[in-house]
Amino acid sequence: MAATTKMKWLDYAIFGSSVFLVFCLIFNSFIVLPRFVTWLGHWHPLILHFPIVLLLLSIFLGLTAKQIPKPLMATATFTALITAISGFFLGVEAGAKGDLLFWHQWLGGGTALLAALWYWLDGQQLQHKMYTKVLQVVLLIVIGLTGHYGGMVTHGEDFLAFPSDGIENDIPDNPLIYKDVVAKIIDQRCIKCHNSNKKKGELLMTSVTDLLKGGESGAVIIPGNAEESELIARLHLPDADEKHMPPEGEKNLTASEIQILERWIALGASDTLQLSHLDNSEPLVALIDALKQPKKAQKWKDLPPITDEQIAQLSSDYVTIKRIANAINALSVNMYMPPEYTPEMVQGLQPLAENIVTLDVSGLPLGSLEMNTIASFKNLEWLEVDRTPITDKETDTLKALSKLSTLKIYDTNIGDKSLLTFKQAKNLKQIYLWKTAVSPAALEKFKLEKPSVLVHKGIEPEIQALFAKKDSISKN
Repeated sequence: MAATTKMKWLDYAIFGSSVFLVFCLIFNSFIVLPRFVTWLGHWHPLILHFPIVLLLLSIFLGLTAKQIPKPLMATATFTALITAISGFFLGVEAGAKGDLLFWHQWLGGGTALLAALWYWLDGQQLQHKMYTKVLQVVLLIVIGLTGHYGGMVTHGEDFLAFPSDGIENDIPDNPLIYKDVVAKIIDQRCIKCHNSNKKKGELLMTSVTDLLKGGESGAVIIPGNAEESELIARLHLPDADEKHMPPEGEKNLTASEIQILERWIALGASDTLQLSHLDNSEPLVALIDALKQPKKAQKWKDLPPITDEQIAQLSSDYVTIKRIANAINALSVNMYMPPEYTPEMVQGLQPLAENIVTLDVSGLPLGSLEMNTIASFKNLEWLEVDRTPITDKETDTLKALSKLSTLKIYDTNIGDKSLLTFKQAKNLKQIYLWKTAVSPAALEKFKLEKPSVLVHKGIEPEIQALFAKKDSISKN
């Protein structure tokens, strides 16, 4: 008699919980809960595994035509309802819901309500009917989907994705710093706790706008000031500190990833900044190149070997020569205006002709002798000759650079004739042309004939500041 009374009360509890859950799901956007009630939602991750095990056991018994004990069914159903309700409480605390949380919440509620329907059918002695078996299969599928969406809410949308080798394989030759590098670091290390489905500390990290908005403790990045930015400060905290990011149990950012975030913030935290906007001496260039090292090592594996001693011998206060990445024979060269300039400064690079892949001689008084030397750098991919006195006569020598992909030649005296030379460059991907004598008509014709080439005709004010910095600060 006592056992029957207990089961009847459990029936009432299951019915009442089902009605309450339906109410919560329907009127979700209108409900405001006291803090104590939302705190109860924190128990959701602790109790959710219990009903899953009981429901799976019940489904196994049902599909194998075994007798399902009444207490087992009742306990599985009631705990599923309690788990769904506590998940609703937790979702209210999260505020605005993303798609993942929305579907997880509805699938979780659907799991509990399907369990309640099954419990009612079992109570009506309909457990052996075909539609009850179908219900059990549907419930099994919904449990799987609920767990999948819950996993994405907790661990990120790609938590079941096959492991990749890192972000380097997705970085284009001339990346947007935020979109192609910074955002991918954040996606791998931070986004699982700071997305629309799980907004820890009220901080979203899904866009530059969200980062600038900050969280409950205020701004997390200060454009132009990495040292004072809360994001960087927390990355440098000891692992044991409760404010350390990422939290305990998550993989920390590497030193180079932190440095990339620091330099991006120091340069203004822009979402329009491109690698090509930066001087080759900017540390961020080397950091991004290092990310791409495996890809580049394969690309330049056939370049002739060059020793560090040879590089040192040809370097000076006005000639900076660096390897693109460790143990790679591809070189990046930056040349700066000395007190007394002679063409031999550029001609002296001839011993490295096959190894130079990026060259910046912007601002130097270049002539035919220097341009003939540059034309012998057959593996050159990136050339900066902006703000030099070169004309159409000198650009004709660039036809020999079959691998040239990026050319910065703005603020020079070149005209329409140079476009004929550029049209012959098979691998040219982008060219910077503002402040030249190139006519609008010739430029439009060039763009029609070479649609694959990105032509930069101007520069945004925020990026202009970076170029101005290049002129005003000594590069050494």
